[in-house]
Amino acid sequence: MSEQRFGEFVVVRKDGHVAELVLDRPKAMNAVSSEMARSIGAACDALAADPEVRVTVLTSSNDRAFCVGADLKERNSFTDAELVRQRPTARAAYTGVLELPMPTVAAVHGYALGGGFELALSCDVIVADATAVVGLPEVSVGVIPGGGGTQLLPRRVGAARAAELVFTARRVEAAEARELGLVDLLEEEARTAALELAGRIAANSPVGLRAAKKAMRLGQGLDLRAGLEVEDAAWRSVAFSGDRAEGVAAFNEKRKPNWPGE
Repeated sequence: MSEQRFGEFVVVRKDGHVAELVLDRPKAMNAVSSEMARSIGAACDALAADPEVRVTVLTSSNDRAFCVGADLKERNSFTDAELVRQRPTARAAYTGVLELPMPTVAAVHGYALGGGFELALSCDVIVADATAVVGLPEVSVGVIPGGGGTQLLPRRVGAARAAELVFTARRVEAAEARELGLVDLLEEEARTAALELAGRIAANSPVGLRAAKKAMRLGQGLDLRAGLEVEDAAWRSVAFSGDRAEGVAAFNEKRKPNWPGE
């Protein structure tokens, strides 16, 4: 296993083909300051450029929170001009996670509120445990979800359900969150389950995984005919790959594939 630190508050651990992006500002329950946002963005840039990473798992080093959102103490000190200048830094952190090319899994233990829940929503699958409490409370402090929440949540649970959750700013505990589709899997221990899921995903073709994710992301919101064209383009991008040749050969030879990743 290798480990690389990005600034003071973010760590990336790699174990085989699975990377763990760890939010590591435990004293502040992972409140996202400007410095931490820059580190998340830098870590995501490094992961996106690493062909060995087949799955990324987003976790927390804090035993009470996944992430409680923006650092409101820092925000309270900003002038209007400073807030405007900080906005691209904040956005880059959330889009960095959202645009990772490989499958992503969030492991939610404890509070995932505001920007913290938006980081989880930016992942492909959200695994939670019984401690999880999620929500987008931004309107209760005079703003709106600004890390993708107004767009990602309706795509996940539908417009009316998302509107109720955003407009009331309410917090949702684990069992209800699973029932409403705010999280996908409810497990005994989120991080362990998320890493196990990542291991199962990582056994598959890295070329296939990235192409499948791209097809699903680009096709979202399109009509069926347009979506099928997106899928066809993605299929063509992998149909003549080394992974496809190896996968078919391994199947016929009744062995595990040794993916070339190209």
